[in-house]
Amino acid sequence: MTLKNLLAKINFNLIQGDINTAISDLIYDSRKVEKGTAFVCLVGYNTDGHQYIEDAVSKGASAIIISKNIIIDNKDVTVIKVQDTREALAFMSAELFKHPAEELKTVAVTGTKGKTTTVAMIRSILEAEGIKTGTIGTLGIIIGDKLIKTNNTTPESYEMEKAMREMVDSGCKAMIIEASSLGLKWHRVDGVTFDIGVFTNFSDDHIGDSEHKDLEEYLFCKSLLFQKCRHGIVNCDDPVWQKVLENSTCTTETFGYSENADLKALNDHLISRPGFIGVHFDTDGIEKMSVDVAIPGKFSVYNALSAISVCLKLGVSKSSIVKGLHDVKVKGRVEAVKVPGNYTLLIDYAHNAMSMENVLTTLRQYNPHRLITLFGAGGNRPKVRRYEMGEVSGKLSDLSVITEDNSRFEDVMDIIEDIKVGINKTDGKYVVIPNRKDAIKYCMENAQDGDIVVLAGKGHEDYQEIKGVKYHLDEREVIADIIKETENK
Repeated sequence: MTLKNLLAKINFNLIQGDINTAISDLIYDSRKVEKGTAFVCLVGYNTDGHQYIEDAVSKGASAIIISKNIIIDNKDVTVIKVQDTREALAFMSAELFKHPAEELKTVAVTGTKGKTTTVAMIRSILEAEGIKTGTIGTLGIIIGDKLIKTNNTTPESYEMEKAMREMVDSGCKAMIIEASSLGLKWHRVDGVTFDIGVFTNFSDDHIGDSEHKDLEEYLFCKSLLFQKCRHGIVNCDDPVWQKVLENSTCTTETFGYSENADLKALNDHLISRPGFIGVHFDTDGIEKMSVDVAIPGKFSVYNALSAISVCLKLGVSKSSIVKGLHDVKVKGRVEAVKVPGNYTLLIDYAHNAMSMENVLTTLRQYNPHRLITLFGAGGNRPKVRRYEMGEVSGKLSDLSVITEDNSRFEDVMDIIEDIKVGINKTDGKYVVIPNRKDAIKYCMENAQDGDIVVLAGKGHEDYQEIKGVKYHLDEREVIADIIKETENK
C-alpha cells in the first residue's frame, strides 16, 4: 500500500520525499522497524518516539511520521508531519487493514466499573443468537477460543484494527471493546465509528500524573465516546449521565431503575442454588422481560440492563437475551465453576483489600451456610496490603484459607506471616496451607452443603510467579484434576 493511501483520512504536510512510497507495515516501536515500513513517532507519558528516529532510519524505514519539528538528514526517507501521531496511527491503521469495523457490528463500552462484565454479557447474548463475536479488553483480545494478551485495556489502534481484521477473517460478525478513558484520551479508537457506545457509571479513579490530571478531564475523556458512535446507551441513574452526553453527536437512550429510563429494572432479588449465584429482575419500558443473571450483586442489574439495551438495538431475540444472561461467565470475576456437591465454588481476581471487601460483602448477602475465602498476597509489594487483606477476610469470612499467590522474590511464609498480622486483629478462623493446589483441594474436600467458596487473587491469570519464574497454574484445571482424582478413588 502506498503512503498516500494510508494518509487518505488525515491532514498532513509532506516535509520531504515521495508521497507514493510503498509501505509494507506501520510500526511505532523502533525495535520492530524493518525495511519498507513507516515509523510513527508516538508521544507518551514516559517515552517519545521522536527520540528513536535515527534508529528507525538505520533499520530501513521508508517513511517517518512526526508531530514535532525534526530535521532528518537522510533525504531518501519520506517525512510526514501531522498534528497528532496517535490520531494519525489510528486512521492509518484503519486504512492498512481495510476498515474491518465496516464489516462488523461494533460496540464500545466505557465507564469506571463494569466494562469487562458488560462486554462479556453482550458477547454471551450475541453468541446465544448465533452471532460469532470477538472482544477486546482487560482480559485481552478474544477471538473464538483464541486469547491474545494485551498490555492495556484498550490496546493501541494498530492492534485493535489488526484484531478486527482477524475477527472478520475468522467469521466474526460483531466486536465489543472496552473503551477506557485513557484509550479515548490517547486516540486508540479514533479510526472507528462505533454502531453503539455504552456508558456504565462514573466514580473517582485513574487520577494521577500518568493518567488524568483531575476528575473533569477523566469525565471529558469518557464523553468522547459519544462523538465516535452512531447510538449511545447510558445509565441515567448515574449523576453525571447528562454531562457525558453534553457534546454527543449520536442518538441516545437510557437504562436504570429511574422511572424516566427507556429500559428500566424492577422486582430485582438475589438468587442462589448450588453452582449458580446471581440476580433476577424484570424490565419495563422499551421491552418487558424477565431474566436471571449468572453474576452476583445488584450492580449486575445495571450491567445486564446495558447489555439488554445493546442487543435489542442490534435486533437480537428476547430468548437469546434470556439465555445469554443466564449462561454468562466473566473469566476470573466471581466465576462459578461446576463441581459435584451442594456448594458453590467461585474464582475471583480480588487481590487487594478493597476488591476483596466488595466481593465478600456481596456474597454475604446470599446468606451462605459458610463463606470460605482462599487467598494469598503478592510478593515485593507493600506489606500494608497484606495486613489489610487479612483483616478484611477475617471480618467477612467464616473461614480463611491462607496460601500463596505470586510470591515473586519473597518467601511465601514471610508473606503469610504478614497476612496473619491482619487476620489476628479479628476473631476470624483460619488455616494456613502454603501450596495453592493443596489449599484448593482442602477447600473442596471440606466444603459443606450451602457453602460459598471463593478462590481469590488469581482470577483470569494462568500462572504462578515464584523467584522470577512464571509457572503454569490455571485454577480451573486444578479443580478439574481434583474432581478427576476424587472420581477415580
